[in-house]
Amino acid sequence: MYDGVIQDLIDELGQLPGIGPKSAQRIAFHLLDADPEDVRRFAATLVEVKSKVHFCSICGNVTVDTECRICADPRRDLSVLCVVEESKDVVAIERTREFRGRYHVLGGAISPIAGVGPDQLRIKELLQRLQDGVVTEVIIATDPNLEGEATATYLIRMLSPYGLRVSKLASGLPVGGDLEYADELTLGRAFEGRTTIG
Repeated sequence: MYDGVIQDLIDELGQLPGIGPKSAQRIAFHLLDADPEDVRRFAATLVEVKSKVHFCSICGNVTVDTECRICADPRRDLSVLCVVEESKDVVAIERTREFRGRYHVLGGAISPIAGVGPDQLRIKELLQRLQDGVVTEVIIATDPNLEGEATATYLIRMLSPYGLRVSKLASGLPVGGDLEYADELTLGRAFEGRTTIG
């Protein structure tokens, strides 16, 4: 619709999650109207994020250090591990202030349609973390949708030989939703009412 680089910008913005064609166009024109220094700072921040941010060597959460702030915090309960799909889920759970253990970020969910199987997730790393016997409870906090449920079912099967208390977030979260969109109260109640499944 637009010439050259303007359309390229709109197309690139349109590839971002949750950004449709109209939103992409609005953002593109906002950037065109913005002060050039603001745009340079924005572009520099994007480049810096890509070069400095990586995954925590312990849990797989995003961090700029070797370990994320949660894994580096000595006050966290080492015996309880909450397994989530993505780093954004850690943020959602932390907002509740209900959980004081540590996390394990899988990096996604099992989705045969998208070509994501257990080998593409950080499940091997999870099982390695359980070898020393420090963890006594694993809370599975995958999204309450088809992929999240498939991932939870697979994890329950993989964790059964370890003799751990395995629990799953309680109902109250909407089926088909994402943890990042749940409000603090709903997510907090889901943690309080979690049920043991293994």
